[in-house]
Amino acid sequence: MKRAVSVTELYNREFEDYDLSNEFKEAFGTPEKNGIWFIWGNSGNGKTSFALQLAKELTRFGKLAYNSLEEGTTGTMKKAFKRVGMGDVKHKVVLVSEGIDELLARLRKQKSPDIVMIDSIQYTQITFKKFAKIKEEFAHKKLIIFISHAEGKQPRGNTAVSVMYDANLKIWVEGYTAYSRGRTIGDTGSFTIWKEGAEKFGNE
Repeated sequence: MKRAVSVTELYNREFEDYDLSNEFKEAFGTPEKNGIWFIWGNSGNGKTSFALQLAKELTRFGKLAYNSLEEGTTGTMKKAFKRVGMGDVKHKVVLVSEGIDELLARLRKQKSPDIVMIDSIQYTQITFKKFAKIKEEFAHKKLIIFISHAEGKQPRGNTAVSVMYDANLKIWVEGYTAYSRGRTIGDTGSFTIWKEGAEKFGNE
């Protein structure tokens, strides 16, 4: 049994937050470093573009691995990386296409990435029990971001739904706009992924 923490002990603990840049902070506030984040949305709404924009922003705080299980290291991903200017932070990002156990082995190594994005949770085929073990081992020292397909406005599949509810920061993507649905929300609660696309959807 884990030791209980008193109110005084809790108040005396210091927690680090991500001091995000303006647009991201307006949408998502100052979320706590490390833990679990969850991004979901339907195809054609800007989910991958947003994930890569967020990935570039997060390289300000550490090394990042983007685990592209769906598209892999393809020409499509090359174009997506170029579109967001990932070359500007090329020394802080790696693109991989690994099964979940291979990825976890990578994260256990010294000088492993501080942040990992997994695209998508459906392709990992993990159970919630497996997710809970991943969270217990890594969430206190790394940031793990799961990207998910959607069915309507909900993540696709029972595991994805459960992980979404468990996540510290939940981000719903629709009409080229990302909305904070998590425990931290900035002044606007939304981030415009692509202005022209958002205008077509009526989100601007």
